[in-house]
Amino acid sequence: MTGPRGERPNRFATAERLRTDREFREVVRRGERLTTPHYTVYRDSPGGGKRQVGVSAGKRAGGAVARNRTKRLLREFYRLHKDAFPAGTRTAIVVRKPPEGAALSTVCAELLPAMRRRWGGNEVLHEQKHPGNAPCGHENSSSAS
Repeated sequence: MTGPRGERPNRFATAERLRTDREFREVVRRGERLTTPHYTVYRDSPGGGKRQVGVSAGKRAGGAVARNRTKRLLREFYRLHKDAFPAGTRTAIVVRKPPEGAALSTVCAELLPAMRRRWGGNEVLHEQKHPGNAPCGHENSSSAS
């Protein structure tokens, strides 16, 4: 069930998405790169007040079911950790190979520390203020099957 639009802070709004291939390729070409065992993350800073995120999973990331599940988990990761994606940045996440038994907790465990090391972030402060409220501590995603 969904509430009124003004009361959905974790929503992945259309304005927050990299919507065209051109935008996505521009971020990949101009952005700084972060590589983990399963993902490559590109980020550029064109300025402005909005953040944009795009997710891509090619055929080498598995069949359609695996690719769609991985993209769903990455979108959920973004919704829960918007503070790791600063305003004024565009981020493209490319799936290199999906992790075995992918769950939201494994995505968080791999990407959050790597993003903190590479770009810093405010999520460390959030976790210190709310230590029992870590959404990636266990699998709580509604997209899990």
